[in-house]
Amino acid sequence: MKTLQVLGTGCPKCAALADNARRAVAELGADCQVVKIESLAEIMAFGVMLTPALAVDGEVRASGKVLSVDEIKALLS
Repeated sequence: MKTLQVLGTGCPKCAALADNARRAVAELGADCQVVKIESLAEIMAFGVMLTPALAVDGEVRASGKVLSVDEIKALLS
């Protein structure tokens, strides 16, 4: 099972990325779990300076923007 980690402190853009991640997983029927990480210390441990960010299995794949559902699906394929 893959883990998608949405990194962000709770701003509207972070919430939008989390929603898009959940939609992408649902549309693909993928065996993935979406985890929201809001702790600044944990976010910085990923080396992320701009939120929202998306990590797949601990590897940051995007930072500083809200990926679309299709962009997230492409990352998972």
